[in-house]
Amino acid sequence: MRIILIFLAVLLSDGIIAQTRSEDEKSIRAVMAKQQEAWSNYDLEGFMEGYWKNDSLKFFGSNGITYGWDQTLANYKRGYSNKEVAGTLNFTLESITPIEEGSYYVMGRFHLERPMGDARGIFMIIFKKIDGQWKIVADMSC
Repeated sequence: MRIILIFLAVLLSDGIIAQTRSEDEKSIRAVMAKQQEAWSNYDLEGFMEGYWKNDSLKFFGSNGITYGWDQTLANYKRGYSNKEVAGTLNFTLESITPIEEGSYYVMGRFHLERPMGDARGIFMIIFKKIDGQWKIVADMSC
């Protein structure tokens, strides 16, 4: 009887973990969908709502590491000065993988469709659940 109870407890906990992971992934995908929409509407502040609004945010790109939400937004505004340069954003998510409870890393590709020529690259971002919301705390894009 004891073995049956242990077996049932393991099955139930695996089901709860799988359900939680599925809900987390759905929420992370929703954040990224909002980012796609905001970027494509040239709403860079709206795009940045997916990021942790903190000086500890890290963005690693071709020019090195940028620290902080404000500086990351400033870099986006400088690099994508108008709608034509920013284009229409599409993400392709390759994997969403748990790191520990309340954090995931996401690997994927981005594509900017633009009149001046398309741009594409890859990314790995780290999401953390902060105050009940999924936020990007680190981004490596190239």
